Amino acid sequence: MKLNLALKIFAIATVSLAVTSCSKSNNYKDSSRGTGWKVDGKDGGYKANTNYTEQATGPGLVFVEGGTFTMGKVQDDVMHDWNNSPNQQHVQSFYMDETEVTNNMYAEYLDWLKKVFPPTDENYRNIYTGALPDTLVWRNRLGFNETMTENYLRHPAFQNYPVVGVSWLQAVEFSDWRSNRANELILEKQGFTARGARFDVDASSTFDTETYLNSPTLTYGGSDSLTRGGKASQSRMKRNDSLDIFVQRKDGILLPKYRLPTEAEWEYAALGLSELRSYNVYRGRKKYPWNGSYTRSSSRRTRGDHLANFKQADGDYGGIAGWSDDNADITAAVQSYEPNDFGLYDMAGNVSEWVADVYRPIVDDEFNDFNYYRGNVYTKNAIDEEGKVRVVTVDSIVFDTLANGKIVARDLPGEILQVPVDEDETYLRTQFSTSDNRNFRDGDRRSTRYFESFDDDEDPEENAGKVMYDAPKHSVTSDSDGKLNREFDDSNTRTTLINDEVRVYKGGSWRDRAYWLDPAQRRFLPQGMATDDIGFRCAMSRVGSKSKSGKRAR
Repeated sequence: MKLNLALKIFAIATVSLAVTSCSKSNNYKDSSRGTGWKVDGKDGGYKANTNYTEQATGPGLVFVEGGTFTMGKVQDDVMHDWNNSPNQQHVQSFYMDETEVTNNMYAEYLDWLKKVFPPTDENYRNIYTGALPDTLVWRNRLGFNETMTENYLRHPAFQNYPVVGVSWLQAVEFSDWRSNRANELILEKQGFTARGARFDVDASSTFDTETYLNSPTLTYGGSDSLTRGGKASQSRMKRNDSLDIFVQRKDGILLPKYRLPTEAEWEYAALGLSELRSYNVYRGRKKYPWNGSYTRSSSRRTRGDHLANFKQADGDYGGIAGWSDDNADITAAVQSYEPNDFGLYDMAGNVSEWVADVYRPIVDDEFNDFNYYRGNVYTKNAIDEEGKVRVVTVDSIVFDTLANGKIVARDLPGEILQVPVDEDETYLRTQFSTSDNRNFRDGDRRSTRYFESFDDDEDPEENAGKVMYDAPKHSVTSDSDGKLNREFDDSNTRTTLINDEVRVYKGGSWRDRAYWLDPAQRRFLPQGMATDDIGFRCAMSRVGSKSKSGKRAR
């Protein structure tokens, strides 16, 4: 009797399971997977963005699908630098500029600064001058280069050439400006601000993405949505669209920040690993951004043509005029050569490019092999006594004087003031314990053999020889009349040029031999300096799926 009852129960369970497996899976597009409640925002309930598809590609960018690759030198290290030994890394998908930032793109930035922060006003003069590229980088003691000094940045003949003479700090500021201008246009197109209102701004009403998202009423596009942009916003409300009067992060409309790529991202993108399943590519046997081990094309249509703009030999920056010429003696116009497999131009040659990382001789893959980056300085929004974010105003601009005497603005009006994270954010965390992590495991107290005797509060001269990177410390001060007093560190106890203010730059340039075209090559320069052969391009993080449309590649 018990056996028959057990068989009946088993049969019922089997039928139930079959019915469940054949039925259509629940669709949680309009309801919560956790509670079953509606997520359409009606009747005061939670409102979810169920119509989001994927991140839009920002202006000038191309998509780079992430993956694993061998980062570092796999060719002979003839210079014996040993500063980038091979290691396996994985980078997330991201976007990168199709070309280097051009003179025309940078001139647009300068024009905006000049209109919003007129250099004729003494309060703003250093904002504009601090962003100007150093055109004197073209000068040479024994060379006639005044034509480039006078014309390269502004003349229309060079408008599509990569901008040079830009320091790492200036490249970062350009990236921030570009982020805000791109999102400002999105707000206008979506009807959250009045058409053309972005041209009618001054120093006190500049748009900043993070300020808008954190406290929209404190920035143009927020408070002004009820005045200049009010008609557009109110008409959107009358249509009862799914969006509020202010765009929020959950709406998925605004783009992530434009920024400098990390070294790992840049190297991965330069290799053009679209053929990742190839054994040689996966194991790091690819020498250049293109296929093959030579710098001339082997294609039947373009056989013999140069594949990049670089120095051929002593006194030879382009070859003999004619067929064998690479059609460039200094820089070349962007897109002059074929792109790599990701669709990126000039990832070898033309100009070297700044990346985000602080330089260290070794990539510490033992600690991290995912989205590797050295340079994290964690900050948080400054909060005032009323609990609101502190926004930089016209009267609270802070200027920094670099070691070379150049004066730059730390933040622009409209941006949220940033302060270092403190023990409230670091307490009992395993991922980080301090705000500044640039010298973590390579330059901090614990990474030197003098750890027991090393004192952060000691005189730098007394610590000379104890710290791992005791680079010269030049300083610039100003007197009451504004005259700069430059103090050059001529100490003979310094043992290195490396510190936390030197940044990596990658790729060969028009001044370099073919050896430097290898994407694994890396060099460094202080972040406040510039040259005539270093430019940059921007990147943007990918949010959401690894591949476009969220489907696995077949």
